[in-house]
Amino acid sequence: MDTRITVYHGSMQIVEVPTFGLGKKNNDFGIGFYCTENIELAKEWAVSQLCDGFANRYTLDMEFLNILNLNSPDYTILNWVAVLVAHRLFSIKAPVTRKARQYLIEHFGLNVNAYDLIIGYRADDSYFDYAAAFLNNTITVGQLTRAMQLGKLGKQIVLKSKFAFSRIRYEGFEVAERDVYYVLRKARDDEAQKAYLDVLEEEADGLYIMDIIRGEVANDDPRIPRNLSE
Repeated sequence: MDTRITVYHGSMQIVEVPTFGLGKKNNDFGIGFYCTENIELAKEWAVSQLCDGFANRYTLDMEFLNILNLNSPDYTILNWVAVLVAHRLFSIKAPVTRKARQYLIEHFGLNVNAYDLIIGYRADDSYFDYAAAFLNNTITVGQLTRAMQLGKLGKQIVLKSKFAFSRIRYEGFEVAERDVYYVLRKARDDEAQKAYLDVLEEEADGLYIMDIIRGEVANDDPRIPRNLSE
């Protein structure tokens, strides 16, 4: 069985040698090398409003890697959100938000640095706003789940350990044209934002974060969606 896959890293630069320890600690899953198996998404992630980018292509050998797959039925959407809020920076303006963040990290958090590789959905800034709305007790966990499906965020694969970095090999790149892929990226975001307004109009009789905290809801509660793909 071939354990090798092709992955792409969208960037403003050509990255021939991914380097362990580089990157932003406030990315979704902390410091790591963020990739996707979808070259079209990589190109969207690579461009800015002003500049073209690059979809760097690699072969990644998954054999022997210790993998945390947040998309599997072993985990809930709140595991994913807990990892996000542990790393991403966002404004905490109310006591309920601070309490919610602490509860999620303590009861649903995972030590991503214990793994070689993380698989999970990617949260662009606008989508992270939906997670923040959940922490602010303004949408239910069901609404959050539907909101996070709106933009077809795509699966990201994140190298976390030195061992994982030793298993990746550069194969080349493709140019991501700003005029094409920034338009696609913005259209995806605009469509999701429009659909999110429809989600807000839905009857919300599900679990809010304060219900979860007061009820001491745990990860095995059937009312918590198992993962975003369901």
